[in-house]
Amino acid sequence: MRDVEVSPKDRFVTVYGRKPVLEALDDQRLSVDKVLLADNARGPAAREILDAAARRGVPVHRASAQRVKVLAGNGRHDQGVLADVTAPRMRPLTAALADRRPPRGVLLLDGITTPANVGMILRTATAAGLDGIVVPRKGVASIDPLVVKASAGVAFRAPILRCGTAAEAAAELRAAGYPLFALDASARRSLYAVTLPPRAAFVLGSETAGVSPDVSRQVTDRVAIPMSSGVESLNVASAAAVLCFELVRRRETARS
Repeated sequence: MRDVEVSPKDRFVTVYGRKPVLEALDDQRLSVDKVLLADNARGPAAREILDAAARRGVPVHRASAQRVKVLAGNGRHDQGVLADVTAPRMRPLTAALADRRPPRGVLLLDGITTPANVGMILRTATAAGLDGIVVPRKGVASIDPLVVKASAGVAFRAPILRCGTAAEAAAELRAAGYPLFALDASARRSLYAVTLPPRAAFVLGSETAGVSPDVSRQVTDRVAIPMSSGVESLNVASAAAVLCFELVRRRETARS
């Protein structure tokens, strides 16, 4: 694999707030790189964090309260503390595509801004054994404590692939030879009937706007999950689960 410069944002999941930081420090399965504590944080809450970090040998850096807010990206809920937790399977999309064994099935999240949906998709896709979930830094919910909670902690070890935007990811995937299949409730072709190549990317758009125009231009085909009884569509996280385990079914069938 050729060398690809990796940003800290593509190596760590940043959690903020006293309780999420303490939970990360208390979880021996997680590797916490560092804690950032506001310089005006004092009292029992700050002492609890300092003691927990000391027990794990995690360095604690002091910074201004404003700096903590900026790095957390959430001024209302950071409570003056954040922690960078190592995400061992997180890496740039560019690095994954340059690997000698690039990912096979890949999900591309496009405009999904609800943290609960992103978290559930990460959990489902990881459970189904997908090789990558592309979570752009712009236009999709940040991987924050709300996403971590919705994923039941799986976000820390999910195969997350980072990029700038969904449109950039779509262009990179197409250039690397991946056909892009968009899940679209109005598509005429059924997910269960279409032939899917071993290596492909699947676009999940927002529930309100669907797949964005810039990504749509890169889409190879559109497929739908058949609905009955007048139901128009599924929640995007539910649709992702159907897709992921349809891919599992096909994979298991091919092996038998």
